Amino acid sequence: MITLVPCTLSHVSLLVKIGREIFEDTFAEQNNPEDLQTYLNHAFSIEKIENEISNPESEFYLAQMEEETVGYLKINWGLAQNELNLENSLEIERIYLKKTFWGKNISPILLNKAFERAEELKVDFVWLGVWEHNPRAIRFYEKQGFEKFDTHIYMIGEDAQTDWLMRKHTYSIQKNRFTVE
Repeated sequence: MITLVPCTLSHVSLLVKIGREIFEDTFAEQNNPEDLQTYLNHAFSIEKIENEISNPESEFYLAQMEEETVGYLKINWGLAQNELNLENSLEIERIYLKKTFWGKNISPILLNKAFERAEELKVDFVWLGVWEHNPRAIRFYEKQGFEKFDTHIYMIGEDAQTDWLMRKHTYSIQKNRFTVE
């Protein structure tokens, strides 16, 4: 059974540790080691995560199975979003899972939490960025009704990578809530 735990400043060290671990485990093979380290040092610094978790327009949720943290969700809205021109929307910035838990229906639980918050905030759509070379994630989001609407550049160190921007309108969330199989 998966439990979602809302994060506070007391979770910062755990978020740094698990975020670095999952990102490195997932993307190390496809990235230059120096660029990857630069990214990890910036994206998962104590200071950066403290600032993000303190932002009233961002939320983190730990996914825990028994006593083990297996992943987490990070969502943003308002000015906390990475694309500020997307008004009245909610960004799923991270759905991170340890590889050993892929395919165990945990991502849908995290996705449903984002959908729930989107409905509570009464936004028009939920959006996310997914690396163009991550076909597994793209297929998952397409299966959930997300559609590509743009791209943006995402820096991993000195390497400019392209993310697909994908969205799902909230009216379709209400009609087609993801069910955990």
